[in-house]
Amino acid sequence: MRLTLKIWRQAHSAERGAMHTYEVDDVSPDMSFLEMLDVLNEDLHTKGEEPVAFDSDCREGICGTCSLMINGEPHGPEVTTTCQLHMRSFTDGDTIVIEPWRADPFPVIKDLVVDRSAFDRIIQQGGYISVNTGAAPDAHATPVPKDKADRAFDVATCIACGACVAACPNGSASLFLGAKITHLGELPQGQAERDTRVVNMVAQHDAEGFGGCTNIGECAAACPKEIPLDVISRLNWDLHAAMRHGH
Repeated sequence: MRLTLKIWRQAHSAERGAMHTYEVDDVSPDMSFLEMLDVLNEDLHTKGEEPVAFDSDCREGICGTCSLMINGEPHGPEVTTTCQLHMRSFTDGDTIVIEPWRADPFPVIKDLVVDRSAFDRIIQQGGYISVNTGAAPDAHATPVPKDKADRAFDVATCIACGACVAACPNGSASLFLGAKITHLGELPQGQAERDTRVVNMVAQHDAEGFGGCTNIGECAAACPKEIPLDVISRLNWDLHAAMRHGH
């Protein structure tokens, strides 16, 4: 395949960026999207030009590092991460527009790389269990109903990629926040800090500059791990309960 790529280039956060156009040839349909970008960068390097900076790590759809806007959609046209998107999703002669996440709390570092440490700071405010839950052999000491264990496991698959923020017209991280709150709130080990967790994490979410949720649903549609929208209802329920308890 021969493709035209329109890619956002920006040297650093203080400099204005712009779209640049590149042509890539001999793209195999079996390549991943990131492998296609590797081919482009090899060509740019050979020509003595600056390669396009983009994030990647596991390339197995696990870590969420490879976050890109592709033709206006977070991670592209398939429900998966960018690294698991294959070029067979496109056709010969296509023009593909590639941009970084667009959200104020995710400032551009360079080209397609953004700083998502705002998510780390939200997690630091309560996205963990600090009480002693014992070692691995003690796992059966605290029974967990199967429906709650399944629910906790399902929402714990959130990889904090930020697609929900990029898709949301308000730049809200409520789906990410709701997944973390629901995951820990379903487990008996998470009850000791349940109220303070949700209050502190929501406060940090707002302090980082993420927008409010207006229940549009674009976040859930864009989520590569298909986190359901109802985790936001759980988030709101827990927040209201914590406020009633005086937090």
